Amino acid sequence: MTTADLHTLTGAYALHALADDERDRFERHAADCADCAREVRELSATAARLGLAVTASPGPALKDQVMRRITTVRQESPRALPRPAPLTLGIRGRRAGRWALAAALAAAASLGGTAVWQHERAQDAQAQARQAERRADQVAAVLAAPDATSRTAKLADGASGTVVVSRSRDQAVFVASKMAKPPGGKVYQLWFDDAGTMRSAGLMDPGRTTEAVLLEGSVDGASGMGITVEPAGGSPRPTSAPVALLGLPV
Repeated sequence: MTTADLHTLTGAYALHALADDERDRFERHAADCADCAREVRELSATAARLGLAVTASPGPALKDQVMRRITTVRQESPRALPRPAPLTLGIRGRRAGRWALAAALAAAASLGGTAVWQHERAQDAQAQARQAERRADQVAAVLAAPDATSRTAKLADGASGTVVVSRSRDQAVFVASKMAKPPGGKVYQLWFDDAGTMRSAGLMDPGRTTEAVLLEGSVDGASGMGITVEPAGGSPRPTSAPVALLGLPV
């Protein structure tokens, strides 16, 4: 394979589509080819944004739509309560009046609770959309940073993982490709390796096998990263053997 041929492999390398010998040869070439290294970073950032684009996040207009519809929904008209029965009807009549009043109050409370619930759901959706958008922008910024460096490792069952580090931003991104889904009730947890001490760096989405994840926390002081399988919600420290260990690129 000639040097000219190696220049054409940037896209395949960014998508982890090269055979082992081709990947090794291209990495040796890219170490001395600034143009290829830059193109790989740009293509990796584009691939990550395309992967993130399939995530359906609620639009920022959701809250306004919900609040507008609330004002157009006709609530149940107040029920006419029966006239209080004369005292001559006895205890049975008084009980019926109390039950009717209780039913009307319960209906009103239910309608009011529905409106509050819709409002809270709209606020939650809007906050989640803003958070997802911020994370997508941060991932793209790390992948496209001028000083971004990467390291790729083969994982089990044909999967691969790439860690991309930007020292100027003091941030790292882990790009997973074709990872097996974790067992039910479990999640992949990411860790920074601080001289043998594992520091939590966030969780992966258990429903996705390919994604780009911004590692939580500072890269400074870490020599590598790891992945373990943990109970849903994560653990304060690793509780299983690592699925993968990667040294951070220089």
